[in-house]
Amino acid sequence: MIRIGDTWSIPEDEIEERFVRASGPGGQNVNKVATAVELRFDVARSRALPEAVRARLLRLAGRRVNARGVLVIEAQRFRTRERNRRDARERLARWVRRAAQAPVPRVPTRPGAAVKARRLQDKRRRGAAKDLRRTVRTED
Repeated sequence: MIRIGDTWSIPEDEIEERFVRASGPGGQNVNKVATAVELRFDVARSRALPEAVRARLLRLAGRRVNARGVLVIEAQRFRTRERNRRDARERLARWVRRAAQAPVPRVPTRPGAAVKARRLQDKRRRGAAKDLRRTVRTED
C-alpha cells in the first residue's frame, strides 16, 4: 500500500509496475539490467480515491494521463531498481496529495474607490496624450 495521508492509501492491486531499461549513462550492466520503473495507476477506475480527487488528479496530471485515464510515471533517476521504484511511488503519492487539496473558492470583490479614481485619471492622461498627436487644422 502507498500511504497518502493519515486516513487513506492506495492498495497495491491498483498499481502496476514494469521495469524497463533506463536511458542515459550507465555502467557495465547498462544493456543488461532493467532498472527504470514505469508505474501505472488507473485514476479513472480507482476505488481508493473519492470522485472529486480523481477528477482533480486527471486535470492536474495533464499529459501524464493517457486517453484511458491511466497515470503513467516513469522513474529512472537512480541506478538501482529499488530506488527508482521508491521514487515513482513517492511521486504518485505527491500527485494524489496535491489533488486531494480542494481549491479555495474565489470570493468576488468590488474594486475600491481609490482604484476606480486612479483608473479614470490614467484614462484621462492617456486621452490627453493622444489628443496631442492629432493633426492641428488651422482655418485660413
